[in-house]
Amino acid sequence: MYLMSIAAGVLVGIIYALIHVRSPAPPAIALLGLLGMLVGEQLVPIAGRVIKGEPVLSWFCSECAPKITGVESVPKSKNPRAPDA
Repeated sequence: MYLMSIAAGVLVGIIYALIHVRSPAPPAIALLGLLGMLVGEQLVPIAGRVIKGEPVLSWFCSECAPKITGVESVPKSKNPRAPDA
């Protein structure tokens, strides 16, 4: 894991050099880069589900969105704003 992390850092450093962004990047650029990494991390599982013909949208909302936003999805029964059934 450590070697993969350093390799990813070197790759990002090369990309920054190619697009003439100083490192560490300005906060807005760094945050957009982080968002891109989080979204990109989910593209492989999404592609796998599409290839297998499995549903994507509901899975994305329950599994990917919390990983990207950092906000865990709340089951409807535990949602305080959900009307009582």
